[in-house]
Amino acid sequence: MRIMPEDSLLFVIDMQEKLVRAMYEKEKLEERTLMLIRGVHGMEIPIMLSQQYTRGLGGSLPAVYDAAGSSRYFEKSSFSCWRDDDIRQALHDSKRRNILIAGTEAHVCVLQTCIDLKADGFEPVLVTDCIGSRRENDREYGIRRAMQEGITVTTAEAILFELLQDSKSPYFKKISGLVK
Repeated sequence: MRIMPEDSLLFVIDMQEKLVRAMYEKEKLEERTLMLIRGVHGMEIPIMLSQQYTRGLGGSLPAVYDAAGSSRYFEKSSFSCWRDDDIRQALHDSKRRNILIAGTEAHVCVLQTCIDLKADGFEPVLVTDCIGSRRENDREYGIRRAMQEGITVTTAEAILFELLQDSKSPYFKKISGLVK
């Protein structure tokens, strides 16, 4: 399956201050996720953000808000974003089939969201270097379980170039600069 920009949306799940601080290899997670967000935003692909219990866990990282621009943010209580009525409606309204997934935690909110998206006919695309868990083992098994469920997996650089499609794209220089 080819992932086309006009049929894609980036969903950044719970990249919140208190959560990200606790993630395994948090600096790498933040760096790759910001690269992905900047690249997708630069290609004018829609971005949605979710936050779990903002009052207790804080908002999304300020750099995430900055990179995402005027992206839509959703407060949620369920682990799977799909179980939130507003999120589910916004995804359906987007008319985008490929949902690129980044965020935390890989084995909880990210995995459950991917499984539910797939069950409803979407194509979740798990960007593996842009997801995190507190423990490396949980992240690894979150990815393995997603693969067992038939979820497409990729990396930030791979998906940016797939969305770009051609070095003649007007976005090529921007993306090339981001991945260096």
